[in-house]
This record gives sequence, C-alpha cells and structure tokens, in this order.
Amino acid sequence: MSASAPYALLLPMAVLALWTLHVLLLVPIARLRAGRAGQVTPEDFRLGESGRVPADVSLPNRNFMNLLEVPVLWYVAGFVAHLAGLQHPVFLGLSWAFVALRIAHSLVHLKPGHSVLLRAGVFATGNVVLSVMWWWLLVALVSASR
Repeated sequence: MSASAPYALLLPMAVLALWTLHVLLLVPIARLRAGRAGQVTPEDFRLGESGRVPADVSLPNRNFMNLLEVPVLWYVAGFVAHLAGLQHPVFLGLSWAFVALRIAHSLVHLKPGHSVLLRAGVFATGNVVLSVMWWWLLVALVSASR
C-alpha cells in the first residue's frame, strides 16, 4: 500500500480506534480485580466512580476518557481530508505522529507512579501536531476551493 492510496488516511484511524478499544478492556479488568480484592463494590460505580475507588482502578477509565476527548478533533480532520481527497504525505505523516503520541501518552499514563511532566509533554506535543494538521487542512481546503 502506498501513502497515496485512497484509504491511507483511514489506517491510522483504525489503529487509534483499536488502541482505544484495548484501553476500554482495561477498565473492567481493573474494576473486577479491585472487586475481588474487596477494594470496591458495585455501588462505587453507580454514578461514575466514587471517592472509594483506588487511583490504580480509576486510571484506565481516565485514560479511556482521554482517548475520547481530543482525538475526536483528529478523527474529524482525517475524515474531512479523506472526503476532500486530500491524500497528502504530510497530512498522513502527521496523522501517524498523532497516533504514536496518543499511544505513548496512554503507556505513560497507565503506568503507576508515572511522571506527570512526561505525560503532559507527550499530551501537549500531540495537541501541537493536531493543531498543525487543522491549519494544514484549512489551507488545503481554501486552496482547493479557489
């Protein structure tokens, strides 16, 4: 498959979607383990997560939520670029960079006792990449409409 393939932009989207589903699987695993250990009860999750839920049990859920927040803007940019036929190697490269940074963010975030500064740096770098993508997309769309 070449970078100019009409579906090339959909590949990083599929990878991030599968990663998100992987992190989603970690949520019930952490909760069931904590339940078996007597750390939590089903009532602790009635309205989300109560204050009794240990941090290591909350972490996968928080990371899952992170994967549903900012990446929505990336998915929209990718679909707009795909639908507009803007199969550009720069945009594709930025897409893969964003995916790599989101996965790196998860790996750092999900590690107990992680460095908050490292996590923030990876998160911020991903946001910069996403901003560049949207500016590139805006310029490409304006240029194409002339």
